[in-house]
Amino acid sequence: MISVTALQQNSKTIYVGLLSTLTVFLLMDYIPVLASFSRWVTPPVSLFLGLIFALVCGQAYPKFNKKVSKYLLQYSVVGLGFGMNLQASLASGKEGMEFTIISVIGTMIIGMFIGHKLLKVDRDTAYLISSGTAICGGSAIAAVGPVLKAKDSEMSVALATIFVLNAIALFIFPVLGHMFGLDQQQFGTWAAIAIHDTSSVVGAGAAYGEEALKVATTIKLTRALWIIPLAFATSFIFKGSGKKVSIPWFILYFVVAIILNTYVLDGVPQFGQAVSGLARKGLIITMFFIGASLSMDVLKQVGMKPLIQGVALWVVISLSSLAYILLF
Repeated sequence: MISVTALQQNSKTIYVGLLSTLTVFLLMDYIPVLASFSRWVTPPVSLFLGLIFALVCGQAYPKFNKKVSKYLLQYSVVGLGFGMNLQASLASGKEGMEFTIISVIGTMIIGMFIGHKLLKVDRDTAYLISSGTAICGGSAIAAVGPVLKAKDSEMSVALATIFVLNAIALFIFPVLGHMFGLDQQQFGTWAAIAIHDTSSVVGAGAAYGEEALKVATTIKLTRALWIIPLAFATSFIFKGSGKKVSIPWFILYFVVAIILNTYVLDGVPQFGQAVSGLARKGLIITMFFIGASLSMDVLKQVGMKPLIQGVALWVVISLSSLAYILLF
């Protein structure tokens, strides 16, 4: 049996092996006969693979991890913009714009109150968890993290919290929807608001019905646009006393990418799909880098409080949004 000591002594070799394996499986997506093998490589899988590596083998190439994850994350966020259509997003959100504004801002305020004030979770982690809950899970955390200048350890904890809750939501929300007697429209709206990541929203919507899937996807797409104002607001709120505002340039490029995809590349959707697909793969690799940067010392220091914040905030948002949908 291989000992932990042996694994730690060969941590760099294992690190390169895991990273290479992830990359190979992701590239299989471009080979039709092998594409199915790449589907298991998702952001949560990549993050948890990095976490397990870091906790068992220790940190390998920490400087490389930090530098590459920072830039690859930003490039990936920009690339995701080529997969979004501005007109479709705005059109889908006209009816529920007021509710969207209230829910996003309300989630941020409640999240910071529960996490930072009540549970004493560090400010950045609490803010990242709140952002992920308010908008679109891992994508929001990925966009806000660099603006906040969050540490990789804070990103890891926030992402892990969100991904765990995502996995749970994917299974329990359809069951709860039937239990509460929600119709397709109601469930789609509820799923889009209360489930963090778009992937889990799509999964839960598809499990509930075709109409629920359509409603959930369009509403979630609208909420994803809130990454832009949130990122800019973050740069102003956390600029620090006497410091200049740090403009999140990559968010501007993200906006440019959305505009280009909507008005310039609308005749060649294959290009936008290709770039956004590559960006998603970059985001998956970034999740491994972020996970691999965590350490047991950091986990012991953080404790269970971020998870408690995530669960508490999730319950509050789920119940309040469900009540609104049923009553109004």
